[in-house]
Amino acid sequence: MTTTDERSDSGSIPVSSSYQQAEPTLKRGLNMRHIRFIALGSAIGTGLFYGSSKAIQAAGPIVLLAYIVAGAAVYVVMRSLGEMAVRNPVSGSFGTYATRYLGPFAGFVTGWTFVFEMIVVAIADVTAFAVYMGFWFPGTPKWIWIVAVILFIAGINTRHVKVFGELEFWLSLVKVGAIIAMIGGGVALLLMGMSLSDGTSSGVENLWGNGGFAPKGIEGLLASLTIVVFAFGGIETIGITAGEAADPSHSIPKAINTVPWRILLFYVGTLAIIMSLVPWDTITGEASPFVQIFTALGLPAAADILNLVVITAAISAINADTFGAGRMLYGLALEGHAPRSFAKVSNSGIPWMSVAVMCMALGVGALLNALIPERAFVVIASIATFATVWVWLMIMLSHVAMRRRVKDHSNFDVPLWPYASWLTIAFICCVVVLLAWFPDTRTAMIVGVVWLGVLALSYRLARRRQNRTIAVS
Repeated sequence: MTTTDERSDSGSIPVSSSYQQAEPTLKRGLNMRHIRFIALGSAIGTGLFYGSSKAIQAAGPIVLLAYIVAGAAVYVVMRSLGEMAVRNPVSGSFGTYATRYLGPFAGFVTGWTFVFEMIVVAIADVTAFAVYMGFWFPGTPKWIWIVAVILFIAGINTRHVKVFGELEFWLSLVKVGAIIAMIGGGVALLLMGMSLSDGTSSGVENLWGNGGFAPKGIEGLLASLTIVVFAFGGIETIGITAGEAADPSHSIPKAINTVPWRILLFYVGTLAIIMSLVPWDTITGEASPFVQIFTALGLPAAADILNLVVITAAISAINADTFGAGRMLYGLALEGHAPRSFAKVSNSGIPWMSVAVMCMALGVGALLNALIPERAFVVIASIATFATVWVWLMIMLSHVAMRRRVKDHSNFDVPLWPYASWLTIAFICCVVVLLAWFPDTRTAMIVGVVWLGVLALSYRLARRRQNRTIAVS
């Protein structure tokens, strides 16, 4: 019997015996550069170009420390996921690993929570996309831009996976190039001692001026962690690519070893430049900090170019989120945790039903922006943070269970095992507590608990229905 843990010689990913009729299957068409930039596409987007202003407002310059700590935790999560992916590269990724090492219920909850995470993060991204477009067209309702980008993403994600991979590569390359240019240009401006248009001086002293390095104390640092974690949400999508990677045992480790460090460098380096050029307390959430800086410097053309870049970044992130959610739904269907229709793929190997559902879910973003345009991003981002840390926690627990069960070592073991793993689990639990502690993010905790309750009830009803079917047969 063919199982979801086996790979065929043809490069396609086989389905379980109950889905033998669901041919054709997913195709292995993603190479090394695709995989690296898909992960960058998920994690470098709204969180940096828009959400970073919220984190700066919450903590001040000490937010750099929050990004470093969260980045270290992300690296351990990614290494844990990578070790499991190298051992068993499957389409369902960590949803399948949770089923194998923690039980069917854990796999059910993990898979669906990741789908929920991708939907919520993508909604945050389409919300930010509408904000960026408002920079040029302030009188146009946000929901119009959201509908337009949803239709575009639907078109891309129903093409062959190579089309998706190529587009994501180029979109991510644009924003990575812009970040590098931003860092280099910012350093040049600092060395020249260039002042802002309002007469405020620029310099690294801005990092400890205006109230000090930690103007809002430890409480501000803790409050920023939930936003910082949201920024890194989606990086686990790299595990999803294992099912369509041409050589997962080679490409996944290389991508995991480089992507987290690049992201950490981009976030910390970029925000350090931003807060050196502009006093932290002058950064608002009305526009991307990138655009705000160059507007303040009296360079409107540069602001227009950067706005185009952040629009590209948002499209890239939405594209990657849609891919991740669709592939996870496909994996859930193979495991029997989702309707069988999600396992159906097109002739080009695309799970079209999963993509369609994801795009319909993004329509919620248009509704939220029509109803609560001022609060949409904060509410969405905090809910996404809960889903993100839950998925990370399940990845870590699955890995711990795997290491206890499998005694042999792989060529991609987690460093400093088991100490780094348990410290990362403690950090994740701390973020969950912070979500409940602060009033601005408490809604996310409530929504998260309700979500888990709905999943538990759904799983129980599904199992009861399955038992009745078995008894009748």
